[in-house]
Amino acid sequence: MNTVVRFAVIAAFVSGSILPAAARKKPATENTPSKANVEAATRLQIFLDRANFSPGKLDGHYNDFTRKALSLYRESRGEPPQAPPPKANAKSNVAPDVTGLDLASVEPVFIPYAVTEADLQSVGPSPSKVAEQAKLKFLPYHDTAEAVAEKFHCDVHFLGQLNPGKLKTIKPGDQLMVPNVEPFELASVKGIKPGSEIAPKAVNDSDDQPDAQAGNPDENKRVAANVTVKIDTKTNMLGVLQDNKLIAAYPVTIGSAQTTSPIGEWKVRRITKMPTFRYDKEMLRHGRRSGNFYLLQPGPRNPVGIMWIALNKKGIGIHGTNTPDSIGRAASHGCVRLANWDVVRLATKIKSGDSVSIH
Repeated sequence: MNTVVRFAVIAAFVSGSILPAAARKKPATENTPSKANVEAATRLQIFLDRANFSPGKLDGHYNDFTRKALSLYRESRGEPPQAPPPKANAKSNVAPDVTGLDLASVEPVFIPYAVTEADLQSVGPSPSKVAEQAKLKFLPYHDTAEAVAEKFHCDVHFLGQLNPGKLKTIKPGDQLMVPNVEPFELASVKGIKPGSEIAPKAVNDSDDQPDAQAGNPDENKRVAANVTVKIDTKTNMLGVLQDNKLIAAYPVTIGSAQTTSPIGEWKVRRITKMPTFRYDKEMLRHGRRSGNFYLLQPGPRNPVGIMWIALNKKGIGIHGTNTPDSIGRAASHGCVRLANWDVVRLATKIKSGDSVSIH
């Protein structure tokens, strides 16, 4: 079975979901995990996040995307897809099979983090009305808790569970416990280089070049690897393949029933960091531009987040989000949406001209 086919079949092997807050208040049962189970689930989520097989927001549960990311990670290592554990269902927190994973490398699971002045500088007024948002020169986080949660790839409610009573009044120097992931640094977005993390192909793996004669100054230059993006609208997962080998995967939100994501074969046209967004209700709802629109300035609360990857279809792109909780729901306006920390990592693996398949 080839990589593309294996990528598509994982939907039949994954299950599980995020538990509602009310359920987490009950005594520990199969559906309300103990502290040890929360730590074990978070350890797996961190392991997958570090491996670039993102489970989406970290929440201490063996949720749907954790299982999907694990299945794709095993696929990337040449292992066959695995069925879910016997009692796994939409509301269970039954652990998946983690045999062979170096989970001991994730130690400690949680680390202390001292809040900085920079964290507070990315927080500011966040009006709900688009007309008021359009008056701002930067669209910041609602509060410091939201900024810190995104920095460490986690659900803000989970951050609150790790730090009971500490999130309402956060000031520089305050110590918070956070998942032990590579932090997403908002200030570093401008320095991101598209395709910077893709390993180029060695010259002896490239096709013959008739004009590459001895003495040519470019003869030792390595050829860029063949990178493609596969977006599965059934599993809500995006895979990055290098020379047909799966090297990364991220959960996504796709188009709604009203504004579906464009099925087919596309190309990356350009990658824009910290984009300005043209909010046009007519365009978002019906795909037609109107003269009634607002320009929303860059920032983490911009509707398309902190990165826009344009495709060769007008108005359609792969982008970040101002609501990481929405990832995985069919609620976008035709585009493909990722968490900000994931879209940044995706941008380092692709470049203009790379193929994007939406199926």
